[in-house]
Amino acid sequence: MKPRLTFFCELEAGPLLELFAGRAVLDSLAAVGGAVSLGLIDLSDDRASVVRRLNRAGIPVVAWLLLPKEEGYWFNTGNVLAAARRYGAFTVWSREQRLRWSSVGLDIETDIQEMRQLLVQPALLLPTLLGRLVNGRQLASAQAGYAALLAEMRADGFRLDSYQMPLIVDERRAGSQLLRRLAGWVDLPVDREVLMLYSSFYRPLGGAILASYARQAGSVGVGVTGGGVQIEGVQQAAFLTWDEFRRDLLLASGYTDDIHIFSLEGCVQQGFLQRLADVDWDTLPDNAPALLDEVNVLRALLGAALKASNHPGSMVLALLALMKGARRRSEPSWRSDGRGRRAT
Repeated sequence: MKPRLTFFCELEAGPLLELFAGRAVLDSLAAVGGAVSLGLIDLSDDRASVVRRLNRAGIPVVAWLLLPKEEGYWFNTGNVLAAARRYGAFTVWSREQRLRWSSVGLDIETDIQEMRQLLVQPALLLPTLLGRLVNGRQLASAQAGYAALLAEMRADGFRLDSYQMPLIVDERRAGSQLLRRLAGWVDLPVDREVLMLYSSFYRPLGGAILASYARQAGSVGVGVTGGGVQIEGVQQAAFLTWDEFRRDLLLASGYTDDIHIFSLEGCVQQGFLQRLADVDWDTLPDNAPALLDEVNVLRALLGAALKASNHPGSMVLALLALMKGARRRSEPSWRSDGRGRRAT
């Protein structure tokens, strides 16, 4: 069965206007029954004009809320007040511009500045991580703050989506808070949770990671086909080829009828968007992805470690072990070269 497709779009105003300058992208979206999760990098007249074009074309638009980079860009335990302010500004902007939204999307990830440190100089984050580890008040306060914000959004009539890292599933199963404390994630009760299972980040384990987590996802996020926010000093892995992209789509469709794609601009640049109309969704992979058993073993070990972290005396040891592993492991999908991009 053909799944519902939602395309992330994370462009500055100028490139966004260029992407939607003609009818081609609108017509291709309509042909595949696609929706757009539009990253609200700004609340400008130009961005509003694109939303109105999508509204007139009958293409559903998700308001993907984002913050300025100096406030963390993505939502996390450190910026709940900024998130509330952003939502207030968004509602005023939407009302003044007469915009229609199918839902609101909250992207839950580590502060973008901390993400850069983690990928380039992880040892510098150790004092911050240790502080979070021994003090759970920030997480509890942020969870309460986001719960109030979500209640306000629902009272305003919005359906809610969240974009989550897949490890949140393992943490829930273990009844742990370790990853949320360290990474600044929050666990939100939303209407649709999208797990960001971007196989281009995890080569050669990408297909196996997607398959292992897909059955626990409300919607599967596949990618990366192109685009993404820039992080200074970090170069992204190679984007998906058409064969890899098609494989991930068919694999995901075996677990869910709701798929998110990162990104729309990448699909347009690589010529994938028009090709999607010809995909035979009844053609499923015959075999399990390579290394699936290995990924499942790694998840079992992670679950055991997270359960052990519930005991206060072992939490510091767990952190030190994670930091030691981070220093030793290779980074097949990332390297520092003073330039580069990262997709979310």
